[in-house]
Formats: sequence, structure tokens, C-alpha cells
Amino acid sequence: MAIRQMLRRSLSSEKRLATDVPKGHFAVYVGQSQMKRFVVPLSFLNNPLFQDLLSRAEEEFGFNHPMGGITIPCGEDTFVDLISRLSRT
Repeated sequence: MAIRQMLRRSLSSEKRLATDVPKGHFAVYVGQSQMKRFVVPLSFLNNPLFQDLLSRAEEEFGFNHPMGGITIPCGEDTFVDLISRLSRT
């Protein structure tokens, strides 16, 4: 339930900030010192590994994400590895 609330708030902020997110996708910010923006498919939300990242984001940031969108607290290389594995499934 909390993840849905976090996504709802972040996605509404994203609509105001960026219009370049294709339908069926959402933007997340990833990185530890410098944030990089990734656009990922909504289907990733069904994956337990991605849900774990969202739970960690909630624990670290609550619902106040510094970038305005969902901020994932992991390294860029780790995130790229995860999304490449999710894209193959």
C-alpha cells in the first residue's frame, strides 16, 4: 500500500516536470553522489527485485524524494544490471 502511495505522488510530480516519459513508463533517479534519470516500464513494478528497491527508497527517503521523482538508493551500475536482467525476463 505504501509503495502505491509513493508512486502516485512521484508520478504526479513527474507529470509536471517531464513530458518525455512514454506512456506505460515512469522515471526514476539513481545514483549515490550524482543522480541519473532512467525511464523504465511500469511492468517492472510487478517484479519482487524492483519492489525491494522501492521499499529501500521508502525507508531512506519516505515520500519526500529530493529529485521530485522516485529516487532509488543504489549505485548506477547495480541499477543498470538489474534493469537489464528484468528486461530479459
